[in-house]
Amino acid sequence: MFQSIYSGTVTPAQFFIMAAAALAAGLVYAFIMSFRVRSTKRFFIVTALLPFVVAAVITFVNGNIGAGVAIGGAFGLIRFRSAQGSADEIAAILISMGSGIAFGMGYIAYGVVILVVLAALFFFLSAAPLFEHKTAAAEQLLRITIPESLEYNGAFDDIFDRYLKKIENAGVKTTGMGSMFRLSYKVQMKDPAEEKAFIDELRTKNGNLEIALLPYAETQNQL
Repeated sequence: MFQSIYSGTVTPAQFFIMAAAALAAGLVYAFIMSFRVRSTKRFFIVTALLPFVVAAVITFVNGNIGAGVAIGGAFGLIRFRSAQGSADEIAAILISMGSGIAFGMGYIAYGVVILVVLAALFFFLSAAPLFEHKTAAAEQLLRITIPESLEYNGAFDDIFDRYLKKIENAGVKTTGMGSMFRLSYKVQMKDPAEEKAFIDELRTKNGNLEIALLPYAETQNQL
């Protein structure tokens, strides 16, 4: 059952068995992942087809080093035409590609196990209350836009002392063609219910320019 269906030269019958298994397992995998990964319909269509695509490439390369290098270079170019995905999307793609390698080498059972078992594991791990820390969940990213004329060092300290339990400077950068600054802080509120009052007081000092208070974990790659 866990032996490769390929023996030397790949026959059409062997290829179509592999294709049917890869496509069926890919569809089941994409369906399961759609309950936990937030993405578009097209992403899940691609995820469902990817095991077969990778498997077909592996099958056709079949030990040809030159073809393998050429295919690797072609896949490498795709990276520069794709937007950066979320951690969930990247994991889904990697699982699909891993199973595709197994299918491409003729190990149908292993390919199915990789897809179905890892999809189920991903489903239950994301649903379970693991790796969720209350302190991390309470951390937020505060962004304050100020005019270039405002001396920002210490300008908001009195407000921070009243409303924030924790604050860490996350950087500053210019915006609006250099006419404004955007200050970033990693913060934790003393009382989340006072969020509006906190923002209202900040607005009185930054000239009513843009202020954002966002979940920190979702914005780490945007700093």
